[in-house]
Amino acid sequence: MEFFQNAKVVRLKSYHDKYLMANGDGETIYQDLQGCYDNAKWTVEILNHDDNNLIRLKSFFGNYLTATNIPFLLGSAGKKVMQQPLPSNLLNSSSFEWEPIRDGMLVKLKTRDGGGFLRANDFRLRPWKNSVTHDNPHRTATANWILWDVEIVESREQESDDKPIEVRFLLT
Repeated sequence: MEFFQNAKVVRLKSYHDKYLMANGDGETIYQDLQGCYDNAKWTVEILNHDDNNLIRLKSFFGNYLTATNIPFLLGSAGKKVMQQPLPSNLLNSSSFEWEPIRDGMLVKLKTRDGGGFLRANDFRLRPWKNSVTHDNPHRTATANWILWDVEIVESREQESDDKPIEVRFLLT
């Protein structure tokens, strides 16, 4: 959680050195080498549920990173990750919530409902090319695909306990 504690806006860089990107269609997610664009920026919303520190990630387009139950491909274990608007009924919002888990200097983002981890698929393999899913890695060859480097783009402003000092001068 410490990766996101002071972060207001972040970029997430995958094990494949590609950035998590929100597509301009307001729906799809992909990876790209160019992290300089606004659609690589994610606003961090910190939530406190029970004992878990959870976050929501809001795309540049105003939708949230969402773990769906939709299979990415028929017969494959990975499920689609999309950007969607936050529902008005927040009781059904667990698919929008992610639990950051530290792994050395990197982080894994676990879905709140236990559906796995945010995974950057290998960009060389079709039809998974540049796709992002959520899943539990089943092979050691893909275990690192759930690791992300958090780059802080904008920090939260530090709240100061200091109040302005009022100074008055008496001129005589």
